[in-house]
Parts: sequence; C-alpha cells; structure tokens
Amino acid sequence: MRWRTYLSKSPALKKSLCTTTAGDRMNIFRYEFKTYIKSILIWALSIGALTTMFMGFYPGFAQDTQALEKIMEYYPEELLQAFGMSTGLPLSTVLGFFVFTFAFVQLCLAIQASNYGFSMLSVEERELTADFLMSKPVSRRKIFTAKICAALLALLITNAATWGASYFSLEAFNDGNAYAWDKVVVLLSTNVVFQLFFLSVGMLISVLTKKIRSVLSYSMGLSFGMYMLNALSSIIDSDLLGLISPFYHFDPGAILESGEIDGLLLGISIGVVGISLVATYILYNRRNIHSL
Repeated sequence: MRWRTYLSKSPALKKSLCTTTAGDRMNIFRYEFKTYIKSILIWALSIGALTTMFMGFYPGFAQDTQALEKIMEYYPEELLQAFGMSTGLPLSTVLGFFVFTFAFVQLCLAIQASNYGFSMLSVEERELTADFLMSKPVSRRKIFTAKICAALLALLITNAATWGASYFSLEAFNDGNAYAWDKVVVLLSTNVVFQLFFLSVGMLISVLTKKIRSVLSYSMGLSFGMYMLNALSSIIDSDLLGLISPFYHFDPGAILESGEIDGLLLGISIGVVGISLVATYILYNRRNIHSL
C-alpha cells in the first residue's frame, strides 16, 4: 500500500517501473537514452552557438592584427597561460583564435560528461525508486551496461555536434586565412577520451559517495576543479600537477601547434578511464543501495 501511494505521487517512479517490467537491457537503454534527449539538444545547441559566436568575432580581430597583438601584451602572462593563449599560435591566426574558443568548448563537454557520470547510477537512490528497479529480474551488470551505453551514445551525439560546429565556424569565419584542418581533426578526435574521463570519474565518485544530493554541484566541482588544476600547472610551470587534469592532456594549443597527441598523456587518460570503469563496476555490484 505504501508503494502504491508513493507511486501515485512520483512520475519518476512510474517511469522506472515501465522501464524494468520487460526485464531486459534494451528497455533500460531506451529509457535512459530518452531521459538524455532534452539534455543532448541543450548541450549540442549551446556548444554550436558558443563556437559560432566566438569564431564570429575573428574576422573583426583579423583585420587589425597589430592592434590585437598590442592589446594582448597588456594581459598578464599568467592569464594568457590559464586560457591556453601563450602557445606558438598567435591569437591573430585562425587556429590561434580557435584555441581560445575550444577551451570553453572543452569545459562544456566536461560539465556534460560529469553530470551524466554523477547522475546515472545515483538517480534511483535520489528519487527513491531503487526498490522497484532492483526487484525486477535484471542483474546489476545489465543495468550498469545499459546505463553507460546510453550515456556514451548521448556524449557521442554532442561530440558530433562539436565537430559540425567547429567545421562550420572555421569555414565561415576564417576571413580568407588558410588553416590546417588536419590538425583540427587531431584535436577533435580527443573529445571521446576527454568525455569518458569525466564520465568515468564521475561514476566512480558517485558509487564512493553515500548519497549524491546535488548532481550539479558535483559535476561543476569536478569540471572546474580540473580546469583550474590545468591553469595552475601552467601558471607555476608544473608538468607534474598538469598530469592530473585532462585539460592538460588534451591542451588545444599544444595539439594544434604540433598536430600530434602526446602518447604518454593519452595513455594516462585512457588508464584513468579504464581503472575508473572497472572500479565502478565492482563497487556498484557490491554497493548497498539505499531505497525507501
């Protein structure tokens, strides 16, 4: 009777029941992905608008490169390093301006992936629907797999939007200046690992935490924390500190300047993703999930 009363008051609970009655992984995957659709649209449109808007300023700056470079001289070197603008690519070049733009794109990708990571395994506890999900003939392994596949597909769609927005903005606002698209491809190809880093670390923290009350505060903390670590490592010139942050591993300025990805840094990110996913899987299967 208690469950029936609570069910009538909780739309989220009704959805959870509908998801698990079929008892297969595909149903859970479909439901989880449907919950991401609105989020995908918001993030994809936001990243597209941000990229287009920022790159739209480039033609105006490019018309007077000397004035732009003179303005940049007045900014502290520490500030330029924090925003990745102290590389060998001047802000007056197309790729130099794209470095500045992409730093904000990466931050958006990090927040989205972190948000999914912190929420996907904790949502049933937060909404008090864990009893119903776990009472269905679906193993935790299947639940885990379905949830992570749905989140990964959502991130890949946002990633595709990032590719499209980057290509469009570079082609539309290059002001007739040539740029190396192949280097941009190298940079954009790092997005998947970059997103997985925040997704997997967010998942791991969520299963290590007793209860996630506010997903937004956790996701913002992880994203901006890693961003500030990268900025701090640039300011104090500490490569060791930078090894912790994926913003350092996939620094837009370094990649667009060299056209290459640092193999060691890529390996560290992949290692963190792998360890986080395995640890999350083990802990989630052993976790005493709080419910009604």
